[in-house]
Amino acid sequence: MKRLFTLLDRLKHAFDSLSIQTKLIGAYILVFLVPVIVLSNYLFNEFYETTIKDIIKENHFVMESEIQEMTNKMDIMERTAQLTVSDDKLLDYASTDRDLPVSELMEFESTSYSYLQRVLFNNPDIANIHFFVSNQYVNEIWPVIYKEARVKERSWYKEAFEDKESVIWKILMNEKDVLDRNPVESKQTNSYVSFIRKINYPSNRYLGIIKVDMQIEDFFSRAYSNILDRQSLFFILDKHNDQYTNMTTTFSESTQNKMLAEIRAQQTSGNTSFLFSDEGSEYLCVIGHIDKLNVDMVNVISLQATYSKVDHTRNTVILVVAVLLILLAITTFFMQSIVLKKLHILRDSMKKVRKGNFNVDIQVKGGDEVGELAHHFRQMLKKINELIVEAVDRSAATKEAELQSLRNQIDAHFLYNTLENLKMLAEIESQYTISDALTSLGSIMRYNLRWTNDRVQLRHEIQHIEHYISIMNIRYDDKLMLDIEIPDLYMDHEILKMSLQPIVENAVKHGIYTDLMKKDMLRIHIHAFILEESFYVEVTDNGIGVSADKLRNLREKLVINDEEFKAAIPEDHMTKQGSSGIGLRNVNQRIQMYYGYENGLRIESEQGEYTKVKVKMPL
Repeated sequence: MKRLFTLLDRLKHAFDSLSIQTKLIGAYILVFLVPVIVLSNYLFNEFYETTIKDIIKENHFVMESEIQEMTNKMDIMERTAQLTVSDDKLLDYASTDRDLPVSELMEFESTSYSYLQRVLFNNPDIANIHFFVSNQYVNEIWPVIYKEARVKERSWYKEAFEDKESVIWKILMNEKDVLDRNPVESKQTNSYVSFIRKINYPSNRYLGIIKVDMQIEDFFSRAYSNILDRQSLFFILDKHNDQYTNMTTTFSESTQNKMLAEIRAQQTSGNTSFLFSDEGSEYLCVIGHIDKLNVDMVNVISLQATYSKVDHTRNTVILVVAVLLILLAITTFFMQSIVLKKLHILRDSMKKVRKGNFNVDIQVKGGDEVGELAHHFRQMLKKINELIVEAVDRSAATKEAELQSLRNQIDAHFLYNTLENLKMLAEIESQYTISDALTSLGSIMRYNLRWTNDRVQLRHEIQHIEHYISIMNIRYDDKLMLDIEIPDLYMDHEILKMSLQPIVENAVKHGIYTDLMKKDMLRIHIHAFILEESFYVEVTDNGIGVSADKLRNLREKLVINDEEFKAAIPEDHMTKQGSSGIGLRNVNQRIQMYYGYENGLRIESEQGEYTKVKVKMPL
């Protein structure tokens, strides 16, 4: 077992060491050639079976057509006999009990007998219409009316006379002519399919027998056809296994006996077709039964020609498939070379990127998978370069903030101690308003100067805003109201430090107007909620609002790049956040820098009614 695993490992290592082109060619052979062989074999087997089924179906149809043709001919013979015996004058003539005078005979011959002749001559397939009369007073009239004594010794007459049924069908081989006066020495014979019927008239009185003949080669036209067909054998088989046909067979006697035995066995089981072989050749045998004659029509078809056509078709298809596979293999080889060339270029470009060159120009185009891979690799390099620039900008911004914090922290303890001393003096003098204002101012300074982290909890930002509003209320005589609608669950949510305070400060600076301060107060509502896997904070004020033109201009300032923004804002206004919108823009840029460009600020306003700033951040 260990040796087996070792061998498998070696094979796997050898396979991994192969080039992609070798693997692809091997995969081509495995994936295409083998299934094509298996599928072709399956399809040819299906084609062979379908062909045999079609041949069986076609020959069943031919057999049914032959049976229908036999039935039509038998109907013609029955109708001919019925037309004959339906003539009352003929029956009166056959049943006369006296010798008729010449005048009556001539009248009968000119009327009824002429009618019988027309019936005979109007049906060219009918060979004979014979009425054998037992009445001694009847005179024979050729070629229809004869004395019964002429055929009393014939076997078919005895069978018809003694049979309880009034109608029988017979195949009569080598039948001698009725007018042959010396039947022993005569050599002229004919073979017929005959319809024989006993005639009783009147009052069931036996008059004789009517017999309608059709030449056997006319009745069984296919079995006695003069057109030779070496691929099939058609014959009639009676209950004694006697065969009627003029077709010759090449079957041996043993094969014929086996075939006849198989025919009887298939008839017993209800089958109408079967396959058999003779000396390595395959044959199809189709059987049809004629009830009235109690005979079987047998059609034996050689399948060798069919097999030869199938084999020829199979060999042709195999040859075509082989040529196509070779052409496809050659085409695939060259296509693989083109694809691998692109992969080699892509691989070399990746090596350059690995060494630190992020400005590689990948010369691979196209809409195929390799071209798409090269496109995504180019986009990845572009994104990497953008992230590098963004990281550098963020680092610069962080360093600048840290530097600013360091500057602000100069003598920070001195400022804190001074504020504490002033606070204590205010409390000693019972100036509690000044004391509270100094407390808020100290908290604001500590919050602004402490930059240990860019992110804070929402509660800390809200506390900072509350201190800011508390100080601004001293200025505006408590005309500012801060309404916080934030569930405790969201207070621990992490946000960027100083991301909400500039928005509130902007609302205070630009929302206040004279009529509002006389009648009511400036209400600032802060609401936090979650929507579609994002965290939102809305800052709404009931201030003066923004006109439609200014709102559109402000929204544009949020999304344009730095160059366009600097060109749109005069240099002396860059430091005035209120007039230039730079404060909101900085907040929006910081949020997008940290959380992605799908986040940031959305501003809504209606002049004289309200202003709403919605901040979107990841949940």
